Amino acid sequence: MNLRDLQYLVALADHRHFGRAAAACFVSQPTLSTQVRKLEEELGVALVERAPRKVMLTPAGHDMAERARRVLAEVAQMKEAARRSRDPEAGTVRLGIFPTLGPYLLPHVVPRLRERFPRLELLLVEEKSPVLLDRLHEGRLDAALLALPLHDESLHVEFLFEEPFLLAVPVRHRLAAAPSLDMADLAGERLLLLEDGHCLRDQALDVCRMAGASEKSEFQATSLETLRQMVAAHVGVTLLPVLSVKPPVARSEDIHLVPFRDPPPSRRIAMAWRRSSAMAGFLGSVAQVFRDLPPELFEPPAEVEPEARNG
Repeated sequence: MNLRDLQYLVALADHRHFGRAAAACFVSQPTLSTQVRKLEEELGVALVERAPRKVMLTPAGHDMAERARRVLAEVAQMKEAARRSRDPEAGTVRLGIFPTLGPYLLPHVVPRLRERFPRLELLLVEEKSPVLLDRLHEGRLDAALLALPLHDESLHVEFLFEEPFLLAVPVRHRLAAAPSLDMADLAGERLLLLEDGHCLRDQALDVCRMAGASEKSEFQATSLETLRQMVAAHVGVTLLPVLSVKPPVARSEDIHLVPFRDPPPSRRIAMAWRRSSAMAGFLGSVAQVFRDLPPELFEPPAEVEPEARNG
């Protein structure tokens, strides 16, 4: 058994197809199939259930594939630790970020990361939070930006910043003229929310429960941009994180943004990485770049800020 055989097994678990797995490993299909069969012979157990048009892993195959992932991740950590000992601020960092944060935060932070770490290759992966957590545990990500709370003792978590929510309403909505809001002002409102799987949906539902509001369940959006368009079309109201309404995001003349009085509803963002990571020290330096973002970035935009202060 060698590392190459483990890579083949993991590729087969990921792609469930000998041809695609072989292509991902840059080998021929017969080579990959032969090596997987040899691995089965060495272990004395069937790993793969071969069908004419699909490949399924046996229970033993699933178990071996997950063990192989951990072994390969540990080997990658060994290589990374050795390389980082030579040049701590160079190399590659695979950073995960969820969709309701990535497009709005990255334009502000990536230039700062490039300036601080000019030799760093930053590979960004945008996925929903459950997928990011899975990939983090599998070693396919080095770190991920996630919303708190995180209840996982295997992860080191660094708090980065708190991002307030604003209420986005159509310009002729009853709350559009309000200089600012209390949570109680949402009582009876039915909010447009994202579909299941988005952490922002869970956060918005928490706000609804606290405020006596509810979800407009006949519609669920796949993105913040869809929510924004629905508000502009007078379909309903929603909560938007403050970064999602800051430049370079374009303003909409059909939407009015109303801030909440202190303390506003918000989400707390952290960076998480495996406690066993060989990159822990360097990832702490990367996290500091996020913590050093200017505070005004997380304040209501100029178009609503004066009203918020008057409120």
